[in-house]
Amino acid sequence: MRNLARSVRQIRSLSRISEEVSSSQKSLIRKNSSNYCLDKSINASQIARKSNQNLIFLRALSTTAASDSIKVHSDFEKVGPLIEYERRIASGELVEGDHFQVDTIQLLHRLYEQLIENEEECQLDRYNSSKISGRSRWLWTRFMPQSNYSPVKGLYLYGGVGTGKTMLMDLFYEQLPTNWRKKRIHFHDFMLNVHSHLQMHRGVSDPLEVVAAEISDESIILCLDEFMVTDVADALILNRLFRHLFSKGIILVSTSNRAPDNLYEGGLQRDLFMPFIATLKEKCVVHEIGSSTDYRKMGSAEQGYYFVGSKYNQLLKQKFLELIGHETPKPQIVEVVMGRQLQVPLGVNGCAYFEFEDLCDRPLGAADYFGLFKRFHTLALEGIPKFGIYNRTAAHRFITLVDVMYESKGRLLCTADCPPIELFEHIVTVSDAQKFSPRSSSRSQRKDEMDLCVDNELGFAKDRTISRLTELNSREYLEHFEANLQKPLPQAVDSN
Repeated sequence: MRNLARSVRQIRSLSRISEEVSSSQKSLIRKNSSNYCLDKSINASQIARKSNQNLIFLRALSTTAASDSIKVHSDFEKVGPLIEYERRIASGELVEGDHFQVDTIQLLHRLYEQLIENEEECQLDRYNSSKISGRSRWLWTRFMPQSNYSPVKGLYLYGGVGTGKTMLMDLFYEQLPTNWRKKRIHFHDFMLNVHSHLQMHRGVSDPLEVVAAEISDESIILCLDEFMVTDVADALILNRLFRHLFSKGIILVSTSNRAPDNLYEGGLQRDLFMPFIATLKEKCVVHEIGSSTDYRKMGSAEQGYYFVGSKYNQLLKQKFLELIGHETPKPQIVEVVMGRQLQVPLGVNGCAYFEFEDLCDRPLGAADYFGLFKRFHTLALEGIPKFGIYNRTAAHRFITLVDVMYESKGRLLCTADCPPIELFEHIVTVSDAQKFSPRSSSRSQRKDEMDLCVDNELGFAKDRTISRLTELNSREYLEHFEANLQKPLPQAVDSN
């Protein structure tokens, strides 16, 4: 509304200035008409100069007013998360959620209203924010220490898989004005960016503060999807990083499968991570979505391109060739972060083909998978095994791969030893493992228990992966993928 009022004032000002220009030109002509014969050339020059100056001024004002009016028009369509949520349900875009979803969208709408009310104090408008760069601001604060904590608390949403956390956060993000400093990113990708920028600022005394300044320059509202801490390198820097971010006014909105107190549970040197949990709970409203409904499984669950059994490996290759058309697949190289490269055995036309061992039994991580899906929209993966104690590292990588694929809205073709629901049968949490009773179990059951992998992180993450694999192969997901397939992808580098 402020932008609209400013545009109206500028239009009125344009009209008034136009009248003044016309009046001044007429006055100048009348004044000089009597002396026309004395100094004809000077008077003509004055009139032209005066007209040009006013014309330039009018053009500048009209350009600003037009820019603001375009921005206002696009934001006029944004009505807030709650009203947009109800509109999508009424139009059939969303199924009607349970009361857990309604409670959550009401919280997000309340946060939206608080941000609107505190726009100036939170310095959300990117056009009115400081032009000083992150590193320059860091140098300035060496002499003039200051903090700028936000008057608005963030929001930390956690709950079971498929309960709509990401969908609700994205809906909230899409309703924020276009001129605000905001960013929506997956937690994996966010931390990769942080580590990459830390490498760039190794020469300063506190590179984390510089990185925090750069992040806050770009975005005050930071929406992080799938907040989960499994890496000790991430765990050791999160407290200092977010202490700097919150002091620079960052407002965090995040989704997670875990409550704050359960983050990095059982991790190395967790005592150094604990202060971050206290900071997180202080700066964010913590809200649980307690629903037991997995909305991802409410679609038309069909087999899609998920084939059970190695006998379908040839069919997988055939489907891959059908998707790439007349192109000839060949080895490709994908550029990842910090000069790293990922070798793609076969790839062309946005489609890549890997055997499971090449993608999940090698020392690869989220950075490699993000690099892959920035170049390819479709992955054919041959030979996904059943996971247990003997391939737990591959299980970690596979879960990360599925997370990145889902975040990138990619398509999966694969063969696997068993259906998604059975892939992680031998992966259990500590509490699940305590329920087994070896003395009373049969010989075959004891044999299965020998392959049990007791891993809290895998045990919690497996439900999310099963849910996402189910959705990736649903008719609705694949139809939506086909509809968005027209968007071009950057080209990979031919390894030859």
